Amino acid sequence: MSQVVIENPIINSPFDEPSRHFRFTDEGISNEIVAGRRSSSYFVPIARPKKKNAKQLHFDTEWTQDRIEENKLVNDIRRRVALWRKGGYVGVTPVTARLIAYWTDPEREKKLFFCQNEALETAIYLAEVARKYGDGWIENALREANDTSNPGLPRTAFKMATGSGKTVVMAMLIAWQTLNKRANPQDARFSDTFLIVTPGITIRDRLRVLLPNDPENYYR
Repeated sequence: MSQVVIENPIINSPFDEPSRHFRFTDEGISNEIVAGRRSSSYFVPIARPKKKNAKQLHFDTEWTQDRIEENKLVNDIRRRVALWRKGGYVGVTPVTARLIAYWTDPEREKKLFFCQNEALETAIYLAEVARKYGDGWIENALREANDTSNPGLPRTAFKMATGSGKTVVMAMLIAWQTLNKRANPQDARFSDTFLIVTPGITIRDRLRVLLPNDPENYYR
């Protein structure tokens, strides 16, 4: 694969939806900038023997165009959430509407990254909006995926990069759920009880900011 030098890899603002990306070719990534957000996709590793008749295989990790597979479900959900966003976030509870206005306020002192708001928008859309506007297929697709890979413990996941502010998103999710549950205790879509699972004591200590009684909690 040819070596490409990209002088400035940052071509989008973290506060806005990405509007440009670097194109992948059959040779791998290029320094050519293409308009539009890159679609969600993943690279398929292709195993081949190191030597003829070798028992052990290794993965060729070149990121080339012919190995890109689209995450169709992710891209379809993104499009529906984007349309809902542009339409003014209709169909949500009054509590959720106030939270969205607070989180997306352009005059906000500490602006949130686009990816943080998009994660919350997606969670809100799935819980409060999708079925109202003919997107029940999203819930069905997620249920089918869970039944195949994770029966009995349905989950929805948000994949976010290191440094993108996942802990803040966790706090936003908890606040959105709790405030809605307190406003309407009979609404089964929401909860005010949460379990936070961490891979170790160090990470657990970092997440103390998610405890309401912590003096530096994120809810303040």
